[in-house]
Formats: sequence, C-alpha cells, structure tokens
Amino acid sequence: MARRLFGTDGVRGVAGVEITAQLALALGRAVVLHSEHSAPRALVIRDTRESGEMLEAALAAGIASAGGEVTLGGVLPTPAAPLLIARHSFDLAAVISASHNPYGDNGIKFFGSDGFKLTDETEQQIELHIAADAGGGSSAIGRIHTLAGTSEDYVQELARRFDGLSLDGLDVVLDCANGATFVVAPEIFTRLGARVTALAVTPDGRNINAGCGSTHLEALAAAVSDGGHDVGFAFDGDGDRMLAVDRHGTLVDGDELLALAAIHLRERGRLAGGGVAVTVMTNFGFHTAMAQAGIEVATTAVGDRYVLEALRERGWSLGGEQSGHIIELGFAPSGDGIASALLVLEALGGGDLHERAAMAKLPQRLINVPVRDRRALAEAAAVSEAVARESAELDGRGRVLVRSSGTEPLVRVMVEAPSVEETDAVCARLVAVVEELLG
Repeated sequence: MARRLFGTDGVRGVAGVEITAQLALALGRAVVLHSEHSAPRALVIRDTRESGEMLEAALAAGIASAGGEVTLGGVLPTPAAPLLIARHSFDLAAVISASHNPYGDNGIKFFGSDGFKLTDETEQQIELHIAADAGGGSSAIGRIHTLAGTSEDYVQELARRFDGLSLDGLDVVLDCANGATFVVAPEIFTRLGARVTALAVTPDGRNINAGCGSTHLEALAAAVSDGGHDVGFAFDGDGDRMLAVDRHGTLVDGDELLALAAIHLRERGRLAGGGVAVTVMTNFGFHTAMAQAGIEVATTAVGDRYVLEALRERGWSLGGEQSGHIIELGFAPSGDGIASALLVLEALGGGDLHERAAMAKLPQRLINVPVRDRRALAEAAAVSEAVARESAELDGRGRVLVRSSGTEPLVRVMVEAPSVEETDAVCARLVAVVEELLG
C-alpha cells in the first residue's frame, strides 16, 4: 500500500480542509493502536498557528480515546520534541506545525521514543490502522494534562550543550517569525550574555512567517545593517531551520553556515566520522572547501529526512541543507535553528561573520522550466546527453543538475560555474534543450 497521508515531513495541508480535527483524532488513535505500549506516554507540542489549538485538542482526544496518556507541552520549536522525549521518557511525541508555510496550512509529524521521526514503514502502518479503525474507542481511556516549564526545559538543554559559550558583548538581532521560537530564542541568547533585539515576537495566530523569518529576510537585514548590530539570525515558524545575515545585512545561507560549523567541529575533534551530509542543491563551493579541509561529503536527495538517513547510516553527526536546516546529532536528532545559530557563534569564537567565510560560493542559476509531463525527463536521452556534455566541460570547476519537480509540471535546471557569464550561458543552453523536447 502506497502512503497517502504522510509526505516527507509528516501530514501537511490546508487546516480545516485537508488537516481536519477528524484527521487529527484518527491519527492520534492510530499512533496508539500501532504502539508497542498499551498506554503510551505521548507529548504534544505546536507552533503559533490559529488552527493549532483545534488540532491539539483533537489529536490529544484521539490518543486518549485509544488509551494513551497525553502531555500537552504548549508552543515549542519542533526540535524540542526529541529533547523532551529523552528528558521525560516519553514513548512518542507529536508536533503540530507546517514549518515555514503560511498560517493557513498546518501539519502533524511524529517522533518515536528514540527521538527520531517515524520511518516510512511505520507511517504506512499508521495509515493502515486508520483505514481499519472504526473509531470505537477503548475501555482503557487515557488522561490529558499540561506539563508546565517545557520552555525552560528546552532552554536548559540548549544551555547545557553550549555551556562554554559566552556571548558577552555580542549585539544580535533575532527574527522569530512570529512562530515557535518567539519566547525561547531571545531567552537563551540573553542568558548566554548577548544584547538581543527581537523581531516578529508577537504571534496572533495568523502572522507566522508573514513577511518575516527565514523565508523573508528583508526586515532582519535592514535592522542589522541600519542599527549597527553585529549579526542577525532568522528562524522559520517551527524553529527547525535558520539563516543568518552579517553586520552589513548580507545573507549567509545554510551552505556557508554548515561549512563554518564542519570545519570548527573537525578542528576540535568533534566531527564524528570526519564527514558531513548535504543535498544535491548544496553549492559546489561547499564541496571544494570540504575537500581542502579533508572532510568527506555525502550527497543526498533534497529533504532533511534524507540527510538524517545518511548521517545514521554512516555514523556521522553533522549535515544540512542550503535552506538553513542544520542537524547536529551530537545535540539532537533533528534540525534546530537556535542550536545552529549558537553553533555558528561557537565556531566564530568571537569573530565577525562577515570576515570568516569558510567557503567561496560559485555563482548559481536555477530556472524552473514548465513541461508537459515532468516524468518524461527520465526518458529524454537528448537532455541526458546535453547534461553530460556540459558537466564534462565544468568538471572540477562547477556542476549541472537537471531534475523533475516532485509535485509540479516543472523541470528544474541548475548550473554553478566560476563566473556569472558562464553560469548563465550553460543554463540557457540546457533550458533550450529541455524546452524543445519537453516544453
């Protein structure tokens, strides 16, 4: 049976239309029915979307109706889930969030007792339980209660990981996206000694990610450069990713931040296995920098799920994406935007982000080409030949990536080369081939 509900990051869709109270209740029942525990202890946390309270109530009711014991942890970043699982010995956790999506979307994702997101196979079994369950309840009815102090629990875990980091004298701007980091991010930075200016910390249920956060860096960049601050960090709605701007308001993306972290950890003997995992979208300059530093690189499909799989398979600890989703398994088995920002500052050692480039980014050009059938790319020999030809020309100097969108009738053509002119020229030639054959 193919999965129908779960995508690459849980169940996600328009709240009240696709992600309904009925679905949340069914998921809650199914995850208990699938559990190896007769009365699993489940943590439920959420972000600040207006639909979160409705889904929280329905999900908790579903878990309790099948005999599970529910603990409501309130508004917390997604990466708090695995940390609280370990701290309080929960059997599972559910996070209600749609990450960087607009407020009208929402989603539900689950973590197991080991702190990792559920496998594809487990999610498929949960779907089977939903299909087979008549919703008849259980004679073993669970209870629902609220756990106080979860924000402090999470902040303490961050403080423990970065107990040697002093931010005294640092003037930092944090954009919390009116999301799940709006309390905990300013708190931990202040506790470590930084002078904090916090943006987007007044969530109203509808302003999460709205013109703010890691998908809208304009306000952060202006605040840092105009205010004479040292550095700025922007988180997304659920706090699992982060992007930075230097003191001039210039974007420093996930590739650059990951390179900085990898070299830092390698120099201190804390880079497990001596490698780092990234996706196919990672800039060629990252690979060059890692080769020069003697750090092995594994490349995966796009998505933090695949980065995490690569880390676990190899016994490595560090990986991430250009979007700012950075995973350090030495801290938690999930991307954590706040921890990533603190890791960057740890790597800087009091230095200036503007002056501490760990890699030289190659110019990149990405064009989405509308096509009749995105699946036809696999059989388009002329496109494959063109890609091979251009790749050979760029061998050792850049790269070409042509792939189908996973959801839209598009073929994505990406080129990286030493100069903007060469990048644009190669990209134009490949786009012309794709348009001629598939457009």
